[in-house]
Parts: sequence; C-alpha cells; structure tokens
Amino acid sequence: MKFLFDLFPVILFFVAFKIYGIYTATAVAIAATFAQIGWVWFRHRKVDTMLWVSLVIIVIFGSATLILQDETFIKWKPSVLYWLFAATLLLAHAVFKKNLIRVMMKEQIALPEPIWARLNASWAAFFASMGAANLYVAFNYSTETWVNFKLFGFMGLMLVFVVAQGLMLGKYMEENEDKEI
Repeated sequence: MKFLFDLFPVILFFVAFKIYGIYTATAVAIAATFAQIGWVWFRHRKVDTMLWVSLVIIVIFGSATLILQDETFIKWKPSVLYWLFAATLLLAHAVFKKNLIRVMMKEQIALPEPIWARLNASWAAFFASMGAANLYVAFNYSTETWVNFKLFGFMGLMLVFVVAQGLMLGKYMEENEDKEI
C-alpha cells in the first residue's frame, strides 16, 4: 500500500498526460505531491525528509516547465531526484560513516557490516543508473514514450532490482535463522 501511495503523484501525472498533455500533467504532479504531504502530515504529524525533497524538486522543475512552457525541465526532475538519493547514500557513508540503508532496514534484517556496505553501494549505483536511464529515454524518444517509461519502466526496473536484492540477502537471512535454532 505504501508503494502505491508513493507512486500517487506519478500515477496522476501519467493519467493527466494521457488526457490533457504534459503541462496539465506537470501541474497535477505538483498538486498531487502537495496533497500527498498534506495527507501524511494529517495522519502522522511528521513528514519524511524524502517527501519534502521530492516536493522541492517537483516545484522547481515543474514550475520551470509551466512558466517557460518547456517540457525539458520536467524530464530532468526524476534524474535529479535519483542522483540526489545516490549522492546522499554515498556521502552519508563516506563523510558521516552512516549507512542509511542499514538505518532503514536494521529492524527487519541483521547483516554483516561488509554486506551492509555492499547493499548501500548497490542502491547508490541503482539510483545513479536510474537517473541516467531517465535522461537517455527523455532525450532519445518521444515525450509519450518517456511518460510510459517513467511509470512502467521505473516500476519494472525497481521491481527487478528489489527481487535481486532479496535473492542476494536471502542467504544471509537463512544463515541467521539457522543460527537462532
């Protein structure tokens, strides 16, 4: 359910694009992100930093798209967001000696330190690759193809990556279960 909630602005962007075009879809994505944050605030009285960052980026790139009537800006938005995620993971580890993937997942799974480091690096590489893939599709194919890729391509790539990560982590989960018996 959280996955669908996180995709809420993207899904609305996709639907609005199919019906009204890129500029209306951009305005809808901005409004949907504001609504998403409002809902989270109403329910939990706290909004994750990632949602605030996403809001700032959609407002900046979406506003530039609407004001200048140039879809180039909205096409850059996913890449900037993904690269920011990658940079955050790498900088937190290198500068602050903090593995953000471990911080998020330590309650669900216990892993040896080298595996946490590899997991953090693989997520950073994945986000960096997603940013590059976005720009490749955005500037080598039609806007229609880019919008389809933004929803279905990113979702598919994320699913494949998460399954691959699960398979890689599975052997450590089994080892931990064997040790507990």
